[in-house]
Amino acid sequence: MAQHSLPGTRIGVFGKGGAGKSTVTVLLAKSLKSRNYEVCVMDADSTNVGLDQALGVSTRTVPLMKFFGGTVFGGGRVSCPVDDPTPLPGASLSQDQIPKEFRGTTPDGILYLVAGKIGEEGPGSGCDGPISKVVRDVRIVRRGEPFVTVIDFKAGFEDVARGVIASLNQVLVVVDPTNAAVQMALDMKRTVQLMRSGVLPATGHLQSSALIELANRSFEEAELSAFFVVLNRIREPRAGEALIERLRANGIEPVATIPEHSSIADAWLEGVPLQVPDTNAVDVTVRQMERAAGSRLLKKRIAR
Repeated sequence: MAQHSLPGTRIGVFGKGGAGKSTVTVLLAKSLKSRNYEVCVMDADSTNVGLDQALGVSTRTVPLMKFFGGTVFGGGRVSCPVDDPTPLPGASLSQDQIPKEFRGTTPDGILYLVAGKIGEEGPGSGCDGPISKVVRDVRIVRRGEPFVTVIDFKAGFEDVARGVIASLNQVLVVVDPTNAAVQMALDMKRTVQLMRSGVLPATGHLQSSALIELANRSFEEAELSAFFVVLNRIREPRAGEALIERLRANGIEPVATIPEHSSIADAWLEGVPLQVPDTNAVDVTVRQMERAAGSRLLKKRIAR
């Protein structure tokens, strides 16, 4: 039941700045592909660049924000989900419906999409909230096996606060050896628990009862079923052991530890595809995700 149970799953990768979210996103996508999944990586980081190079995408990929007409701040139609929870029209697309300039492909066949980059808009262009809506709503549908979508979010908690987490099935938090990273994991764990217990989003700023209903429904219908923590950038065993002890004391059991590799830093500096000698930690993470997804599928079948 667990094996190959992830088609259609949306996995969000979160963490503090510098924890290695993008690195884990690349390694996770490659591990999934090696296990014969159809994989889509969405770059949801509105500020960072280089994920395409780390994946091995050789051509520039135009952000989907331009495909959908741009942000409301620039006269377009994509609004911030906090102010306007209305679904983005036309956000369910087949791969062939997306013009080639808006999609990249890695040598091993991973689909790569960019939600948007705030830096391209210039000063005074407004916030990056509309990019969050693109991430929340875009679904790439395909005949045959659905994509496993791995989403690389920007550093911090802002996208979570915008409710994008309600569009995910699984959450992975990357923790490096810092207090801030541990706190991020604790905050995310609490958020996931609150969502699963039925807590609804903040809607006191919304004037329309229809918009309030939409915002609440997105949380009520959320299928967020799994939360994982992966340790990253661990230079020596005692640092990893100390992190594990702190997380366990707060009810979090990390699923894997990724050691520090000089080749990773070199690849990011040179803008070349990531190559990591030991992929065991990431493969272990994928197997845990498969078990969680398999359990969710079994529960849904029983419920029917």
